[in-house]
Amino acid sequence: MSDLIDKLNWRYATKKYNPAKQLEQAKLDKILEAIRLAPTSSGLQPFEVLVVKTPELRDKIRAVAWNQSGVSEASHLLVFAAWDNITEERIDMMFDMTNDQRGFINEGWEAYRKQLKGIVASRTLEQNAEAAARQVYIALGLAMVAAAEEHVDSTPMEGFDPKAVDEILGLGARHLKSVVILPLGYRADEGDWLANLKKVRRPMDQIVSEI
Repeated sequence: MSDLIDKLNWRYATKKYNPAKQLEQAKLDKILEAIRLAPTSSGLQPFEVLVVKTPELRDKIRAVAWNQSGVSEASHLLVFAAWDNITEERIDMMFDMTNDQRGFINEGWEAYRKQLKGIVASRTLEQNAEAAARQVYIALGLAMVAAAEEHVDSTPMEGFDPKAVDEILGLGARHLKSVVILPLGYRADEGDWLANLKKVRRPMDQIVSEI
């Protein structure tokens, strides 16, 4: 555990990447697998992750992301996109997959499927989209931990125009909405104002309470 904590202390929101240093495929695969294994409400996994490789697309995203250099200069760019709605069809997809992979049908599980459909039907489209978007952040957290474990830099970004990114990547046709983006790569040797600053966090007794 101490080794993991050391790596989490090592990581920071990298502001300047070395564009010449590329992330190894094996390390990327581990980060993506951590995302895939992330827990989500009702096991729905209501999001997808796009690995944006095309330089032209990344330049377009950078233009609508406050010109943050990491969008185009980091080795890889991940775009986390949540479902635009939690529909009965999407619920059935995940519940049917579970039954298929486990090899049996559980009555309690099927009763919960019906209950869940009732819950999402009672909410607005916007409420369902927000519920899906919240699950993204669980996966994002695991992605950053997995990256730190591999000594890979990462920078979570909400500072972009989601509608513009959706249009650039054609997410509307896939019934997805961009939520957060994550450059991955390796920090530049110099030129990053944040690199050598002390990590500042509130003390434990201001974060954790025993009641």
